Amino acid sequence: MRCFACDEEVVVRAAERVGFRDTCPRCGADLHVCRNCAHHDPAAHNQCREPSAEWVAERERANRCEWFAPGARAGAGAARSAGSARAALDSLFKKR
Repeated sequence: MRCFACDEEVVVRAAERVGFRDTCPRCGADLHVCRNCAHHDPAAHNQCREPSAEWVAERERANRCEWFAPGARAGAGAARSAGSARAALDSLFKKR
C-alpha cells in the first residue's frame, strides 16, 4: 500500500495486518486510516464501500475500523498528478 500523506510504499505482507498505531516510516502519518483503506470511496455512502462500516469523521487520523484493508491506490502522488493535470487543462483553455 502507499501512504496517503507522502506516497511512500509501505509493504504489508499477506498474513500481516496494519495495526491501529502503525505509522509511515517516512513521514510518521498514521497508516490505519480511511484514506489508506481499499474500501474508502468519497463518492460512496459514508465515504466507504463497506456497507457495515460505521461513520468515521476524520479520514486522515488513526481509527479502529475493523473493516480496514490496505488499499493499492496511490496517495499524495495521485493528488499532485491531478493538480498538475488540472493546471495544464486550465492553461490550455485559458480565455484571452
